[in-house]
Amino acid sequence: MIAVNNALTKYLFDNRYGTGQSTVDGILRATNALLAGKRVVVAGYGWVGRGIAMRLRGMGARVIVTEVDPIRALEAVMDGFDVMPMSEAAEVGEIFITATGDRDVITKEHMLKMRDGAILANAGHFNVEVSVSDLESIAVSKRTVRPNVVEYRLPDGRRLYLLAEGRLVNLVAAEGHPSEVMDMSFANQALSVLYHVQNRGRLAPKVYDVPREQDELVARLKLETMGVRIDELTPAQREYLRSWR
Repeated sequence: MIAVNNALTKYLFDNRYGTGQSTVDGILRATNALLAGKRVVVAGYGWVGRGIAMRLRGMGARVIVTEVDPIRALEAVMDGFDVMPMSEAAEVGEIFITATGDRDVITKEHMLKMRDGAILANAGHFNVEVSVSDLESIAVSKRTVRPNVVEYRLPDGRRLYLLAEGRLVNLVAAEGHPSEVMDMSFANQALSVLYHVQNRGRLAPKVYDVPREQDELVARLKLETMGVRIDELTPAQREYLRSWR
């Protein structure tokens, strides 16, 4: 087995730029909300989360990141984002986007702190990142206000808006990633199958990463399609880099 998802030309681009753009696309299609000036909370600062955060900042949003990994949290801080626990972010956020791959990222505890009109969306996993069951349990009523937008009214009159039933908002409310970034992931899949065939009988039964040469080939082909040229190392430079001296 080859773990295509571990290829650099997959997660650095598909996850970051693909999900970053398509998530924002899905939220805008569903809500037509203005992002400029809004406090948007991004849960998770992996490649998906940072891609979303980058695009939101580019559209004028004031981005808050929540994390459980201290290294990623530190990265987010040094990338210029505010970082805080979800329990604090819940009180100030206007739009919430989960991108963690885990469950119960936003629960009843957080929902009860949210301001009227808060929007909840998921871009990371199945419909368990935002606890839909919690939202159902605390709401006194719900109604569909437009396609992929359900309004939940709380006992005190506050309204929370869940997008795409808590499922992946970029797939439910939009069209997923543009083909211009998915092409690298598909190329890696096809080349990984070819690698299996070419090495039949020589591979031990285990999980392999995508060979570095394949990653570089996909990147070079992508650059070629974009009309971008890069430098090549000279023999002297290659030797210099190989030498411990």
